[in-house]
Amino acid sequence: MGEQARKISVPEFRSAAGTDRRLTMLTAYDFLWAGLFDQAGVDSILVGDSLSMVVQGHSTTLPVTMKQMIYHGEIVARAVQRALVVVDMPFMSYQVSPEQAVRNAGRLIKKTGADAVKLEGGAIQSETIRVIGRADIPVMAHIGMRPQAVRQLGGMGRIQRNVQQLLDDARAAEDAGAFAIILELVPEEAAKLITESLGIPTIGIGAGKHCTGQVLVGPDMLGLNPNFRPRFLKQFGELRAQADKAVRDYVAEVRSGDFPGPEHTHR
Repeated sequence: MGEQARKISVPEFRSAAGTDRRLTMLTAYDFLWAGLFDQAGVDSILVGDSLSMVVQGHSTTLPVTMKQMIYHGEIVARAVQRALVVVDMPFMSYQVSPEQAVRNAGRLIKKTGADAVKLEGGAIQSETIRVIGRADIPVMAHIGMRPQAVRQLGGMGRIQRNVQQLLDDARAAEDAGAFAIILELVPEEAAKLITESLGIPTIGIGAGKHCTGQVLVGPDMLGLNPNFRPRFLKQFGELRAQADKAVRDYVAEVRSGDFPGPEHTHR
């Protein structure tokens, strides 16, 4: 257990850039799954604003609030001993002004115990990244398909193909002090160029194999949402089918009188 309990720091995470180390990241929203991911050896756990869709059932990430991100971030951070915990800054918690952004980033860190925050944007958010960093709060950036920009981009799941813009955004985020950057739905060759051009790790989701690391949403990767099957997603488990069978077996045994049996009954 010794090595698993050793906490991964922001400098250690950042140092993977340009090396053969491949970083692993999963999204989690609660104590149970965060603890399991942590014990299984995942390098970083993201408390994503995707909880708006995965947990709350919305069609976009826009409705989730700071209060809700703090609630889920605190639960996840409490479960994790080893992995780097990153919490998303939700829509309109940092876009108004750098002052608003640093105040909300501080709230997330103080109230959750997380290690870093993540926000969407590159060049357009460079000053915000810089100001948050001056407050000694590590920032992970996010470019490519930005779910909070769903209205402007014309919908979810749009591949971003403007290579020069992507490269400019990535360099701007690094120059502003971001310690890592997520590349979402970016052509593989563009992701390779960006990764080779930066001194910080790139974490890909739908961006090919040349990134420093990869991130997937935990429930999606586990096969808990069988109706969500984008090209970039590999389901490493089929837990929805197993859970469905378990619940059906429970219902059948209660109705038949087989459960609870003598071994489940106190005398």
